Amino acid sequence: MGNPCHFALFDLQPGFRLDLEQLAVRYRELARQVHPDRFADAGEREQRIALERSACLNEAYQVLKTPSQRARYLLAMRGPELPLEVTVQDPDFLLQQMQLREELEELQDDADLAGVAAFKRRLKTAQEQLNDRFAACWDDEARREEAERLMRRMQFLDKLSHEVRQLEERLDD
Repeated sequence: MGNPCHFALFDLQPGFRLDLEQLAVRYRELARQVHPDRFADAGEREQRIALERSACLNEAYQVLKTPSQRARYLLAMRGPELPLEVTVQDPDFLLQQMQLREELEELQDDADLAGVAAFKRRLKTAQEQLNDRFAACWDDEARREEAERLMRRMQFLDKLSHEVRQLEERLDD
């Protein structure tokens, strides 16, 4: 049977550009409707269904609110399932990754909060640029390879962004 389309759960057409505030409002509305606590007095079957719907809704929301996950989901909807781990054959991107990681290590070694904030702003700009580039090509079959490459870059920047947040927390302590 499978889970319903994440976009369909939110009454959205599949697409990369989403209004995240509207998505969050719709999520809260739907979450209230299917929350398992509302079915505490219901039969076992209804409780199980409510739990499944709630889990499905939570998963869909997490995927749709995160650009790299939304990108992966859209590509999977349009073609073969994408492997989670792939050897990146992009020397320029690999060099950029190394440079960013080295810069982040230096910021950590120097405990440079202002530098971390500037790094974070640059990272956000890079993420927005990748999002724009992905939005322009994801639904063009002739550009699928480019879209996959962009999605992988998005995933890398997400991971780096997470590491920056962790570093900020450590430096704030």
